[in-house]
Amino acid sequence: MAPGSIEDVLAVYPLVPELVEPHGRAEYEKRLLAAPAHLILVARDQGQPVGFKVGYQRETDGSFYSWMGGVAHTHRRLGIAQQLATEMERWAKAQGYQSLKFTTRNCHRAMLLFALGNGFQIYEVESRPTLDQYRIRLVKPL
Repeated sequence: MAPGSIEDVLAVYPLVPELVEPHGRAEYEKRLLAAPAHLILVARDQGQPVGFKVGYQRETDGSFYSWMGGVAHTHRRLGIAQQLATEMERWAKAQGYQSLKFTTRNCHRAMLLFALGNGFQIYEVESRPTLDQYRIRLVKPL
């Protein structure tokens, strides 16, 4: 796991089946460059990006927001998502953040189970027109 770029993230997007409506460069720049702090982590295999985790400070409550992440379908079950998550936690704690937050959707059950297994707790659910699109907000104290 190492720091990466928006280009690295955009290179991985097509390899992650769950990311059906990927954000473009402009959205990444808007969110990350306006934030007081941000982090882009990238996992590589033979120099090629195969996974990423992006976060930024979006609130003033001492939390760091884990915004986007994914691992290429071909590189799943190798522990890459766990390594990325662990490194983001380590970094956020070292920067003085007291918690990590993120939002997922009901349809992303693997992500929800991964988060719960890593110590996150649900603190809010936002209704949407269909149950599978409900937003689930989670937090993990650091």
